[in-house]
Amino acid sequence: MRRFAGQTVFVTGGNKGIGRGIAKRFAEEGAKVAIAAIEKDTVEAATALAQETGAEVLGLALDVTDAKAVQEAYGEAEAKLGAISVSVQNAGVITIAKVENLTEREWDLNLDVNTKGVFLCCQEAIRRFRASGTKGRLINTASGQARQGFIYTPHYAASKFGVVGLTQSLAKELAREGITANSICPGIIHTEMWDYNDRVWGQMLGEYGPGELMAEWVEGIPMGRAGTPAEVGALVAFLASADAAYITGQTINIDGGLIMS
Repeated sequence: MRRFAGQTVFVTGGNKGIGRGIAKRFAEEGAKVAIAAIEKDTVEAATALAQETGAEVLGLALDVTDAKAVQEAYGEAEAKLGAISVSVQNAGVITIAKVENLTEREWDLNLDVNTKGVFLCCQEAIRRFRASGTKGRLINTASGQARQGFIYTPHYAASKFGVVGLTQSLAKELAREGITANSICPGIIHTEMWDYNDRVWGQMLGEYGPGELMAEWVEGIPMGRAGTPAEVGALVAFLASADAAYITGQTINIDGGLIMS
C-alpha cells in the first residue's frame, strides 16, 4: 500500500523504538517523513531510514518542551518536505521511583515531555493544518498507564492520562474542521524503554535478572507475547488514513489484550 504518497508526516521521537516503527511504516507507504528527537543521532537515524525504505526522510534535533524550537522544526519540515498532513506526537520519557524518593525534577520531566510536549506539537501542527487547509491527523502516544497507573510511576501515569484528556479535548474542538485527534496506548513493546523498565522495576520489585520480570509480565498477556514497533506503526498508519476519517477522540490499546477497556 502507498496510502500516503505525496504526504508529509511529522513524527516526534521517531529515531528509535516505537517512533521508528511508526516512521518506517509511513515511509514504506510513500510518505515524506520528518523525524524529530532530542538525541544527537537523529540525523543519522533519518539517513538510515531513508536508505532502508527509499523514502525522503528528514532528521531534526528537537526538544519538544521548547515552544520556539517546535515552531522552527515544523517550519523546517514544511519548507523541505511540503505541507504536513499527519503529526504523530510520540516523544516520551519514563523514570521509576518510590513515591517518597520521587523528585520534583522527575515529576516535571515526565509531565513536560510527555504532556506539554504533546500539546506544543499538536498546537503547532493545528496551526499549519489550518494555514494549508489540510484535514490533518493528530495521533498521540499515551500508554497502558493512561488506563491503569502502576507502582513507582505516578508521575508517568499522570502524564499519560493527561495525553488522553488533551486528545479528547482537541478532537471536540477540531471535529467540524475535519481534523481528527486520537491517541494510542501501547502495552509491552520490544524497545529500549522496556529494557529500562525490565531492569529498574526488576531491581525494585525483587531479585529479577535481566529479562525475567519482562517474561513474567508477558505471561499475563492473553496473546502471550510482547508487541513490536512495526505493529504500533500499523495502527498509527490506519488512524492517519482516509479509512479512519470518522474516528476521532478515541484512545486505542495495542497490548495483545493486556488491558481490555
